[in-house]
Amino acid sequence: MKNLTLENIAAVTGGSYSGPDELKSIEVTAITTDSRKVERGGLFVAIKGERVDGHKFIPQVIDKGAAAAISEVDLGDQDYPYIVVESSLQAVKDIAEFYLKQLGIPVVGITGSVGKTSTKEMTYSVLRQQYRVHKTEGNFNNELGVPLTVFGLRDDDEMAVLEMGISHFGEMYRLAKIARPDTMIVTNIGDAHVENLGSRDGVLKAKTEFAPFLKPGAHVILNGDDDKLATVTELNGIAPMWYGLDSKNDFWADNLVSLGLKGTRCDIHTPQGDLHGVTVGMPGRHMVYNALAGAAAGQVYGLTLEQIKRGIETSETLAGRFNIIDTPHYTIIDDCYNASPVSMKASLDVLQDGAGRKVAVLGDMAELGPDEKQLHAGVGTYAAGLNIDAIYTAGPLARCLAAAARSANPALEVRAFDSLPELQAALPSLLKQGDTLLVKASHCMHFEEIVEQLQR
Repeated sequence: MKNLTLENIAAVTGGSYSGPDELKSIEVTAITTDSRKVERGGLFVAIKGERVDGHKFIPQVIDKGAAAAISEVDLGDQDYPYIVVESSLQAVKDIAEFYLKQLGIPVVGITGSVGKTSTKEMTYSVLRQQYRVHKTEGNFNNELGVPLTVFGLRDDDEMAVLEMGISHFGEMYRLAKIARPDTMIVTNIGDAHVENLGSRDGVLKAKTEFAPFLKPGAHVILNGDDDKLATVTELNGIAPMWYGLDSKNDFWADNLVSLGLKGTRCDIHTPQGDLHGVTVGMPGRHMVYNALAGAAAGQVYGLTLEQIKRGIETSETLAGRFNIIDTPHYTIIDDCYNASPVSMKASLDVLQDGAGRKVAVLGDMAELGPDEKQLHAGVGTYAAGLNIDAIYTAGPLARCLAAAARSANPALEVRAFDSLPELQAALPSLLKQGDTLLVKASHCMHFEEIVEQLQR
């Protein structure tokens, strides 16, 4: 890993090196906080977690071939090198910031209340048409996950696409200090995390804390159809580029034609020309926004219109994020990784395009603050007005959703259960051959268990 010698690592972390002087100059081959993933020649960072203290694995990882360890504890005289730091988590962030500077490659950061991961996948798919791109995998988008993603970069990577998720003030500032983005995409400002951030205005403030760390000549790409983002005139002196369905935006789309669960066909208009008959392979109008963000990033980095179109049309979905699964019995819309009122309504819209009975299997939405019951009820009222056949819920807050749906549309089949196990036990008798199911809730509800159950 470029310039990641033990001597440099000790310097950037403010740590104290212990071990043979002749080993200070070795470059580590990898960095991990998971003792099971240690590589020969790698660096193991011991973190004291709620359940497991990584320090107890230091001897084991050295035996497996690790070059050195980072520790918050003085380990005394050892026959292997280690670096003592005040905070292992802070050390991870400091090393990641230093490593990105050594690589000197463009960084595209992606944040927002809804659609971060889908936009990240779309942007990655577009940019990889011309560049070797490294991207965030899974949910590695927080103050530990972003550094670990950075550590996956290698000398031949030409660009990084980093998803950046937050739930508190100050987190985006710290993430941006690591990433120092050349381009920043913000998808929208919703109700997610208002429990911690107070209001959508608070969400806007927290999401845009990246501004001080934008590199000179950076680009900011914002959803111009979002009422909160539309109020932004500049960030650190940089005027935004805009995308959306409204023609006032720099990148916009029209002539949208639903292809059902196979996606949406549309025309995309850009400052450099138009793309006609683009197929966005993920269902829902909201997925067109992801394509527009990807198109904007593509033009920033010099891709042709043909490359951009190919990147959009070859983008793939991930498990838990609007992944369509066909089973012998049902069609499952697996969107259970997370949920907010905005994303819940968007997913319910798409459910209407399914074949057979349209069934919504919904759970609690977390971190919505003091208005959580009203926000759940709002989703229920919205769902009651759609062309869906049944709503089955689990969780105390989802009961508010179910009650509102039942009140707004007494003819709609609505069943509410207290817990996930109760819902799982009832589903086999409630579902019918050929049903299309939307499975969606916040991650804490573990609705992925329902998706697994329905595939057996």
